[in-house]
Amino acid sequence: MSDKKTSNAMWGGRFAAGPDAIMEAINASISFDKRMAAQDIAGSRAHAAMLAQQGIITDKDAETIREGLLTVLSEIESGTFEYSTALEDIHMNVEARLKEIIGEPAGRLHTGRSRNDQVATDFKLWTRDQFDAAISGLTALMGALLEQAEQGADLCMPGFTHLQVAQPVTWGHHMMAYVEMFARDRSRFIDARTRMNESPLGAAALAGTGFPIDRDLTAAALGFDRPSANSLDAVSDRDFALEFLSSASICATHLSRFAEELVIWSSAQFKFVTLSDRFSTGSSIMPQKKNPDAAELIRAKVGRINGSLIGLLTVMKGLPLAYSKDMQEDKEQVFDAADSLMLALAAMTGMVGDMKPNAPQLETAAATGFSTATDLADWLVRELGMPFRDAHHVTGALVAMAETNGVDLPELTLEQMQTACADINENVFDVLTVQKSVASRISYGGTAPENVRAQVKRWKAELA
Repeated sequence: MSDKKTSNAMWGGRFAAGPDAIMEAINASISFDKRMAAQDIAGSRAHAAMLAQQGIITDKDAETIREGLLTVLSEIESGTFEYSTALEDIHMNVEARLKEIIGEPAGRLHTGRSRNDQVATDFKLWTRDQFDAAISGLTALMGALLEQAEQGADLCMPGFTHLQVAQPVTWGHHMMAYVEMFARDRSRFIDARTRMNESPLGAAALAGTGFPIDRDLTAAALGFDRPSANSLDAVSDRDFALEFLSSASICATHLSRFAEELVIWSSAQFKFVTLSDRFSTGSSIMPQKKNPDAAELIRAKVGRINGSLIGLLTVMKGLPLAYSKDMQEDKEQVFDAADSLMLALAAMTGMVGDMKPNAPQLETAAATGFSTATDLADWLVRELGMPFRDAHHVTGALVAMAETNGVDLPELTLEQMQTACADINENVFDVLTVQKSVASRISYGGTAPENVRAQVKRWKAELA
């Protein structure tokens, strides 16, 4: 099927000649919307079957249309289908090829529908598949993080605020923080998928149709929960695409934050983790280099995905009801964002599965920077009955003393500590190790190893 210079039949008798090359180029969407071919054919098959059941077309025509559509799908899947920009989009390309194959019955397929509800249905079906893919990808990533958390439930590492050592935490606790983040992402995709699962098919151009169609039938055939309740809204709604992009942007932000940590952690200055060669590259000039390129590229993907969200929000912000051609600009952003997100999820899952925490380096770093100072202040409150603000002041004085002497808090002598508070006794040293510090954080959501194991168990059960 080659491009045609004659007028496109779909224009009817309104135009004496077809669009010129510039109009054809700006008007055509086949270069990207052909990705929805399978969804377009599924929607057409459901529509034809419904038309036959309602007695709007004959069973014979419906069967001929069904067989013809399967032939078209086979050609598309085998790569032999010839797309035409003169036919604008995937919908007209499929319909034109169907007419070549089966003849006159092809003209009955479009009864009771419009390209407006057809494209909305196709795009919803395609986006729904991406919701499912994102949910699956996040489930796999959470599973990889849970394995890391379970294996490192007792492994101590520094917890940071302002990228300064704050308090000791466990490796497992840190991994579980990302489990919680990605769980929220997963719930957003699940929630949005539920909300978007209404069928536009049968809304026709904008006002519905006078044919006695059964929209519940086509909705069920295509896996929708129900038909959309308002025909104007059905053909002009792109909330589902915006919600996908919004959810993808938040998810990509979480991926980027983790990617940034992996870049820092794998550096020679930190040496917290070793990333596998599968997700690293070398330098063309420096043979010692092992670059965390996968993490860096994941970190960059958020820019593309955020850009897609802003792009579609901008397209939709000023459109009156119902359909406008502006809405042809809705798909490329979603296609690109979905590709970027799925690639980032797969790469991050692979990196998490392969990465090895450097236990000695993590344990050493956890004990630096006076990381148990809060434990000392808490001990003064708990054991000596000191008001917390006073305990904070005493602890600050001991930190300054340790810093002046070039030692950490556990290395101060009891006599030195008693110069700041005479009531301090030798029991204070029991809380100044990182292991005792993390073990004491048993409040719900705290870093204690027993908490980590309980959360791992809970999430494994939920994901299962």
